[in-house]
Amino acid sequence: MISRARPITVTATWVTSRRPLAHSLDGFLPTGTTPSTVFSLNVPVPGELKRVASELHPALTRFERIRERHTLVAKRFDTSLDDDADSLPRLRERLRPSLRRHVSGGLDLRVTGLDYFETPARGTGPVVYLTVESPDLHRLHRRLCESFGTVAGIEGDDYVPHVTLARGGRIDDAREVVAGRGLEPIEWTATELHVWDSRYREAAARIPLR
Repeated sequence: MISRARPITVTATWVTSRRPLAHSLDGFLPTGTTPSTVFSLNVPVPGELKRVASELHPALTRFERIRERHTLVAKRFDTSLDDDADSLPRLRERLRPSLRRHVSGGLDLRVTGLDYFETPARGTGPVVYLTVESPDLHRLHRRLCESFGTVAGIEGDDYVPHVTLARGGRIDDAREVVAGRGLEPIEWTATELHVWDSRYREAAARIPLR
């Protein structure tokens, strides 16, 4: 049985924050790190996915960190690749026409299972995550890499769409959590994207796709 989440639709808004937090590169960076990727373009996830993550929580307590806020990175903006990468107003103005050109009505996405990165390109491993399939997202990612540059090791041909659940700990624990654990596919259509501020762990701007 396929669980189909309802499309997510929110009008464009700005979100302000007060207190920066430590973060790692799948949405956040480690404490003490000077980030070159403050902002990223993220896909909001549906309530059904959050419910699955909550059900998996007991099995994830063996890891060093459990992700409480779940998000799906479409593209990171790196100051070493693009001068606008640390400017929210300039990013937003460049993204709006680009998304209108390359995204027609929304992005179709599908969570298909559970997997892990044994040695991630950034941050501590292992990383246990939900796998995401989406030709729409891959096409958009390639277009944005052409416009904003490609972060080596995690984008372009190395891009793996995923939603992080937990990280840090023993490889054997990651294997055990993933092995034999079936998940019902979750399908949804994202009708907006978020410019994510990794310092505050929240959306700084929302851009509608319709």
